[in-house]
Amino acid sequence: MRRLSFLRCWLRKLKVRFVHRELGRQLAAAARSFPAVVLTGPRRAGKTLLLKRLFEKAEYYLFEDPDVIARFREDPQGFLDGVRPPVILDEIQNAPEVFNFVRSRIDREPRRVGRWFLTGSQDAALMRNVTESMAGRAAVLQLLPMSLRETPKVNLLHGGYPEVLARPRARKLWFSSYLQTYIERDVRSITAIRDLATFRRFLSLVAARHGQFLNKSDLASPLGMSVPGVSSWLDVLETTGQVLLVPPFFENLGKRLIKSPKIYVADSGLCCHLLGLETQTEVERSPFLGALFEGFVASEIAKVQAHAGRRRQLYTFRDQQGLEVDFVVPGKAGSVTLVEAKASRTVSPNMGRAMQRLGQAFRTKPSRHGKLRRVLVYRPARLAPSSTALAPGVVALTLNQFVTELGG
Repeated sequence: MRRLSFLRCWLRKLKVRFVHRELGRQLAAAARSFPAVVLTGPRRAGKTLLLKRLFEKAEYYLFEDPDVIARFREDPQGFLDGVRPPVILDEIQNAPEVFNFVRSRIDREPRRVGRWFLTGSQDAALMRNVTESMAGRAAVLQLLPMSLRETPKVNLLHGGYPEVLARPRARKLWFSSYLQTYIERDVRSITAIRDLATFRRFLSLVAARHGQFLNKSDLASPLGMSVPGVSSWLDVLETTGQVLLVPPFFENLGKRLIKSPKIYVADSGLCCHLLGLETQTEVERSPFLGALFEGFVASEIAKVQAHAGRRRQLYTFRDQQGLEVDFVVPGKAGSVTLVEAKASRTVSPNMGRAMQRLGQAFRTKPSRHGKLRRVLVYRPARLAPSSTALAPGVVALTLNQFVTELGG
């Protein structure tokens, strides 16, 4: 409980300048069009703060407060009668029955918009209730930790959680507390965990396989677990926004494809913590640097898509002959962007060859008429000029250039 109180009070004690969140525009637009807005995302990503700043006049109720939950469950109608919309109902996965009661109130006044704001950290449970109770009545948006587009403080070592960025020197204590109070508790609320020590080892194994193609047997064997057991834990980590699974590109290009997804710890700061990397120097010297950078790029793509209110469209590609491209990102009008992420500060033409080869497969596909772009993302050297043209049809962009273009 001490660690839980520590995390809850952290942001209140800090005098932190509010950082504009890109999702804010989508939230405001949704509030003008829907009676309710459901905001999901991992814990401590900033959901509550964002809603309070956007809708300052809204009442606020936290459904992790035992008194609030007890009052609601004792007399749901009486509780909601005492609420004056607009209202923020926070962490409502702890009382999912609230959806049914809110729905009935929306149906009485279906034309009144921007009245109910519901947040939660467990997407699967929330989405099931939204599907059953709030279809057509609520806009559903997702807030992820801060992106590099939102603040330059986001980096490999610290990741994007607002409280870590506000006090980076205490990152080790924050992540340790986060793991114990939120991830383990969320997992316990969804599925029974009998051995927390094994679960912690499981998290470390996932971090050690960051950026690799998922092999569940490889995770299960060192833990003495079954593959279904590992699958269950992975599902929970994905549900609570702690891991990012990037599926293989689905389109038939006449190649025999590897069908496993790639797995990443969604926040690079959390991944560094699980790997025991405590300083930027350790990150630079780590054999995981390339995978960390690749995962960072994947996370930035996912954040831009989520914060624009779009569904995630992020894929990887690898065939059985060894041709591999880190990411395939579909865009508008059938366009596709191929992305290679290299932690190197020196780029060379051979880094774009895989994208050139895969690009040829796209070009020869009769149904493919959209624009094809091939981008190498790299880390610029401190003194050397940045490169642009890398190879025929391949452009090289620094990480900052790439994330700036992502929202365009």
